Amino acid sequence: MSTLHPTKKFFASLAVVAVAALPLAACSSGSDSDSASESSSSSATPPKPVASITALTGEDTAVKLDKGFTDALTSLKLTPGTVGDGELVDGSLVFPITGGNVEVFKPGQVSPYVIGQIQHEGSGFSLEAGDTKVEITNLNVDPGVSRVYGDVSVNGEVAATSAYIFTLNGSTLKPLQSEGDTAVLEGTKVFISPVAADLLNKTFGTDAVTPDLLVGVAKITVDTTSGDDGN
Repeated sequence: MSTLHPTKKFFASLAVVAVAALPLAACSSGSDSDSASESSSSSATPPKPVASITALTGEDTAVKLDKGFTDALTSLKLTPGTVGDGELVDGSLVFPITGGNVEVFKPGQVSPYVIGQIQHEGSGFSLEAGDTKVEITNLNVDPGVSRVYGDVSVNGEVAATSAYIFTLNGSTLKPLQSEGDTAVLEGTKVFISPVAADLLNKTFGTDAVTPDLLVGVAKITVDTTSGDDGN
């Protein structure tokens, strides 16, 4: 059974991962002399992470679809669907977390101060119009750059791998919640990336999919029994 101390470190690391969806430039607020001092110290002794989650397993990421996004799909006559283990439940796209790892450093020690990924292999979503079907699968959240990547196929043919699909913004994140053996982070906004907007517009012959279109709000539920190497 996990002790209280590592569990607190696990929750703290998750909270920082979520907050990392904010622009990371805001984390570099020290003076030039402070930065030089930190750089010199860092060169002498490599910084240690505040917390390290070595093996994320279990639970899921759900995105509650925004009405503006679903209305846009309707106007474009695009029908959403799910792929593999993905589900559409009560207006939310749900993707099981299948793996990943995260290291969290003290802000200012290194840049970016959150390094890792949250993987959702074997699931995804689709958009279909007429005889054209786009599938976006294997979503991978990179908190260090506030982006989500994924593989894209059109009518079964690979169009792109590890493409930049979504942009994240955690400014509306709610406080971390603990529910039994899970930690819940809810409130990060998910937007269509410029890359995905361009790809969808070209595929469906439109210019109506705009970069930074709000897709919805994310709720990440993580199994707190995942590997945790707190420092």
